[in-house]
Amino acid sequence: MHDILRRILFLTCISIFTLTDVNAQIGGSHTYEFLNLTSSARIAGMGGNFLAIKDNDITLALANPSLITPELHNQLAFSFVNYFNGLNYGFITYSRTFNKAGSFVATFQFIDYGKFTETDAAGNVYGTFSASEYALNIGWGRQLSPHFSIGANGKLIYSALESYNSFGIAVDVAGTYTTKEQSFAASLIGRNIGAQIIPYRPGEYESLPFELQIGLSEKLKHIPLRFSQLLTHLETWDLSSTDPNDPANQTDPITGETKQKSGIGKLADNLMRHIVLGAELTIAKVLSLRIGYNYQRRQELKLYNKAGLAGFSFGVGVRVKMFNLSYTRGSFQAGSPNPNYITLSVNLQEFSKKK
Repeated sequence: MHDILRRILFLTCISIFTLTDVNAQIGGSHTYEFLNLTSSARIAGMGGNFLAIKDNDITLALANPSLITPELHNQLAFSFVNYFNGLNYGFITYSRTFNKAGSFVATFQFIDYGKFTETDAAGNVYGTFSASEYALNIGWGRQLSPHFSIGANGKLIYSALESYNSFGIAVDVAGTYTTKEQSFAASLIGRNIGAQIIPYRPGEYESLPFELQIGLSEKLKHIPLRFSQLLTHLETWDLSSTDPNDPANQTDPITGETKQKSGIGKLADNLMRHIVLGAELTIAKVLSLRIGYNYQRRQELKLYNKAGLAGFSFGVGVRVKMFNLSYTRGSFQAGSPNPNYITLSVNLQEFSKKK
């Protein structure tokens, strides 16, 4: 069954890559990009913004609503990220299951861009202004069979950038397949399907950052080690970018030609830009060690003369009774401050049992 499913997913990816625009790039072309920020330290520690791991972790529900189950009932989680240069963002998540309506997860998401100095074109200072964005997410999930589950997130989005305000709505839809023992899982998700209802400027509507992703994970049978693979931006084949400061991209002064990769090199580079790899080692069910590798992030943010650990992330998780604390340190660029992710989740149901 695993082999058949993997072949189906592989053929699906190839079909999508073939049908999509081969020259498209995605950077800076959408509004509400904050919706794609990583929502938990565990996800960040494994390199991406989405995981296909069905182990009743509420911090995965926002990224993958098909993981919402009754077992998440009465769980609460907080995530905070100290990002770059004083920029902070975070998430507050709570789950509740109702007998007739089903299982729901509510998440409030925010990002604070900090204070900015307001000036005119001549540099005259008029004061300061702030910028922030918010989203209220309501997720719902349902188990269709012992192996298949579905879920969706509804999003209300508000953005306030100085005197410009915008309002939008969006939805994520997802499906997950798991084996009976839940050692293998595969998820397909369409993210940020929606529209800008009120634009920043009258009549100037912008598109949302839609993305199609596939997530795979497999836990080894005799070792408490789980591998994760995320296939990103299946709706767009070409995610490449060119660093004009890289000597490899400079024009040859004699021939006037720019050095380019071979056809196979371009194919391999573009393919790897869609792949995020992660691994998680669990020790005695109380300690988890995580590592992730994001090739696309490494190519975009590494310095041509010093790559360092750009694109790698390292995390740790500690479980003590009903509490679960996770921390991740992401490496974005050599020589620059890197983000810190902290997530605390608590199973309030355990308090009820004790009482």
